[in-house]
Amino acid sequence: MLKAKQYIAIGLVGLLMVVLYSLDIKGLVKQENEGEQQAEMQSTATAGGANAAALKAEDVTSVSKQMISASLAADIEKLEKQAKAADGTKKTELQQQLATKWDDVNQPAAAAFYYEEVAKANPNYANWLKTADRYSEGYQNYADSTVTVGLVQKAIEAYNKALEFDKNSLDAQTGLGVAYVSGTQNPMQGIQLLLGVVKEDPKNQKANMNLGLFSMKSGQFQKAVERFKTVLEVKPTPEAWFYLGTSYENLGQKPEAVLAYTKAKELAADPNLTTFVDRKIKELSN
Repeated sequence: MLKAKQYIAIGLVGLLMVVLYSLDIKGLVKQENEGEQQAEMQSTATAGGANAAALKAEDVTSVSKQMISASLAADIEKLEKQAKAADGTKKTELQQQLATKWDDVNQPAAAAFYYEEVAKANPNYANWLKTADRYSEGYQNYADSTVTVGLVQKAIEAYNKALEFDKNSLDAQTGLGVAYVSGTQNPMQGIQLLLGVVKEDPKNQKANMNLGLFSMKSGQFQKAVERFKTVLEVKPTPEAWFYLGTSYENLGQKPEAVLAYTKAKELAADPNLTTFVDRKIKELSN
């Protein structure tokens, strides 16, 4: 079974690559028919509400079980049967156990459904925020785009539930903003939420990180640089250094890009990212 640090490393490289190849920027993959792709995204987002209502835990857990060992999958299936047969407090306890087990093997989308059941049984801010965060992690890492749309909508619903308990929660506002930008036809609504968060908390790491990513995607690389610098002031992460390097590269600031990429490589200590960054540094040094 993979250890926690291995999951983190794999997730990091996957996240970096997904964002890189979704950007229409110099030196990266270009989108040849942007209009058609945008129309497709909007059509998919329109169906999001229906997809969220139709999406069942089994749709996700059946796939997640293929990602873990057979013995662990058998343990989870045993718990699932017990949970279906139980009621009241016992049922909620078993659903909490299932959520935790899915968390332990880094399957947030599967965990989210059980956290949602716990939140319904014991509705409060903490339970709904945890549910929303797991759905958010789930849609950012799930491969099936038809399922992703439903996960985005479920994240939005859960963040709104959390905000019913604490309307001033910056964590819930940030998660909601990211979800709106990532998977709906209302990206500006999400941007406004994130800008509101950084107005209240200028050093908010998650909000600045996502505003930086959205600035990259829109080609506003100088704005992205400032966002990532703010993130790094709070907590130096390989992701922030990597995206700072990408932004500098696209501004033509090669020495700064090399330095940032090098920092990302040192912090990540991941062979896949190291190979990619070494290739980037060689290109920039020529």
